[in-house]
Amino acid sequence: MDLRQLEVFLGVIDHRTVTRASEKLYLSPGAVSLQLQNLAIELKTQLFVRSGKNIVPTPAAIRLATHAREVLKKVKDLRQDFGNSAELDRQPFHFASGATTLIYRLAGPLRNLRKRYPNADVHITVAPTEKIVAGLLDLHYDLGLVSLPVENKDLNILPLFEEELVLIRPLHGAERGGSVETITPSALNGVPFLLFPPESNMRTLFDRFFAEIGVQPRVTMEADDTEVIKRMVEAGFGYSILPQFALSGRGGKYRKLRVAGKRLVRHQALAMAKTEYPRPLATEIAAFLNLALTTA
Repeated sequence: MDLRQLEVFLGVIDHRTVTRASEKLYLSPGAVSLQLQNLAIELKTQLFVRSGKNIVPTPAAIRLATHAREVLKKVKDLRQDFGNSAELDRQPFHFASGATTLIYRLAGPLRNLRKRYPNADVHITVAPTEKIVAGLLDLHYDLGLVSLPVENKDLNILPLFEEELVLIRPLHGAERGGSVETITPSALNGVPFLLFPPESNMRTLFDRFFAEIGVQPRVTMEADDTEVIKRMVEAGFGYSILPQFALSGRGGKYRKLRVAGKRLVRHQALAMAKTEYPRPLATEIAAFLNLALTTA
């Protein structure tokens, strides 16, 4: 028994004649009759009896029609579930991003994303890059916004934009925050630093930066939350390095610093797992966010 047999059978049930059913199904009357005959032989039961020019379904055919409709509906649901249409995709879509980018860069794009795909079941997870990468590889996340470098042959990487990372220090006395102050590497020797944990991508960038300028930072606190670090710097606990977007706006009780001739940046990118059959919704959302973030 195959699906086409059931479709032909239901066509005859609905139209009551082989001729009408064959016209609707774009088959010859002989082909329709053969399908019905094979189905009856397989089920070992009579499905129709003739009444004048029409054929009448037997009680067995009525029972079969109920099952056939359920089967074909289930097949339709399966095809839609695993289909290649982003518009029809109703399965949960898992997107992951770091907190800073989510707060300062993604509010507008994600709002527009909801308008573009109103029926998509989008779930957002906040996590550091290293956890996002792990989640992408085990297919827990469909798409992630990560900080480079990420080197993994099992991921597709779509570069987005670069973001400057700025040193900050507490304000002294009556100082006010404002323009970026240029300092020398020697001015950073011995000062306390509040940094991201050693296993994070951000810390890798910082350690490389300190090595390049010849500074051995005195780390007195580690945290993986940008806002926590910012507040601790404002409270006078030490220096740090944070993304420029996290320092936007007025009223911050810290001074921004930049080492002369040494601009520190991080590169943001979208990442998804390489698969033989990419999820169309993931591909479309990646293209949507790419356009929104690169043009912004």
